[in-house]
Amino acid sequence: MVIGTIADTLTRGVESVTGTVSGAFAEPTVRLGVTGLSGAGKTVFITALVANLLDRGRMPQLVAQAEGRILSAYLQPQPDDTIPRFDYETHLSQLTADSPRWPDGTRAVSQLRLSLRLRPAGLLAGLQGPRTVHLDIVDYPGEWLLDLGLMDKTYAQWSERMLARLPHRPGGATVAEALRAENAHAPFDESRARILAQHYTAALHEARRAGFSDCSPGRFLLPGEMEGSPALTFAPLPPDADAPRKSLWREMERRFEAYKRRIVKPFFRDHFARIDRQVVLVDALGAIHAGPQALEDLRATMADILTAFRPGANAFLSQIFRGKRVERILFAATKADHLHHSQHARLSAIMEALIRDARDRARFSGAETQAMAIASLRATTEATLPHKGDVLDVVQGTLLEADNTRGKQAAFHPGALPDDPARLLGPAREGADAWLDEDYAIMRFAPARLTLKPGEGPPHIRLDRAAQFLFGDRL
Repeated sequence: MVIGTIADTLTRGVESVTGTVSGAFAEPTVRLGVTGLSGAGKTVFITALVANLLDRGRMPQLVAQAEGRILSAYLQPQPDDTIPRFDYETHLSQLTADSPRWPDGTRAVSQLRLSLRLRPAGLLAGLQGPRTVHLDIVDYPGEWLLDLGLMDKTYAQWSERMLARLPHRPGGATVAEALRAENAHAPFDESRARILAQHYTAALHEARRAGFSDCSPGRFLLPGEMEGSPALTFAPLPPDADAPRKSLWREMERRFEAYKRRIVKPFFRDHFARIDRQVVLVDALGAIHAGPQALEDLRATMADILTAFRPGANAFLSQIFRGKRVERILFAATKADHLHHSQHARLSAIMEALIRDARDRARFSGAETQAMAIASLRATTEATLPHKGDVLDVVQGTLLEADNTRGKQAAFHPGALPDDPARLLGPAREGADAWLDEDYAIMRFAPARLTLKPGEGPPHIRLDRAAQFLFGDRL
């Protein structure tokens, strides 16, 4: 085990040195990781970002575009032959069809390479020819990102944490009570283990539907080809240091360790550890709508997510001796188009407050972080309507039916977000059951029909600012 770990570390070190040295003298590459919890809009973000980099008429805040230095952009085969390609063309056709629909969400790792041909800047620009920068976009489920936090936890620590959280989630109290009552000293029985895992998995799905964020292990929600395997057939049990060999508790502990070793560690080694820049998409409005406990769960999850990163600057020598680190992390509150623009600053402030713990830790390590409210693809328009002798700022759009079909047109006012984020985060930290002074509503909108002019990508909100923060300095 120790020899294998040492060999694995040395192999990654050699790969890091090789990639760093070759990258310094060849065409530079920026690896952008895109993740977010279910429903945050990862697929739409990547599709809209690529479309707006290919046709840059709506990207004025991307400095290289504003300065006229981007000569061309084009898609190339992704460099990793064993990773599926992000199906950009299919997703774009779904969003731009006569009857547009939202594409299916992320269920596995995928990748796309976009190459940008740039005119050099600076005093020596006239002496140099155009250069190429490759943007490798790596898409992966946010549920898998949360799993990286399991690496430094024992089965007993993880069990204690999840058993403490389950009672505060819809339907979780009954499952937690049953798990605590289980005879962990009993001889291991596969049928019993499968039933416990099924009940725990059902509780995770229910929590996710209710707007809760920390639903680990992530592969229980997105099992893929691992469904039914022993590595995905365990559940939390009360810590028991005296449990005998071959007991239910010991086998659950062994399977938890196998999950970390066989699933979480390879994901970190093969994908996550090679990322330079990262965007974490967050459905903050959905958490606010779900209530104070869901919002507090999201805040704690944001802090946990950062522990999975290795933040810091990627200087040449540090890459050789320490491996790559994530230089910039953007936490983006999505679906800003569900609010009138007069409330966007409030949403950004709430997002900034949610990630305060994570941000301070990242900045201490040398990484840059930013919070921002965005809409990758704008699905609504804004209007002002009379209401009880006053006027009301609303958004208008086509409602989304349950089967991803288009419904009726509607004007919507979700409720005014507070000026001070503490008015939300305070009750959330105190464990309040509901908001006292406001009922924050939410609607699901279908994508709007698009009529694009030549050279224009799909309409968005601050996608150009997000791109400038994430990789604009490398262009």
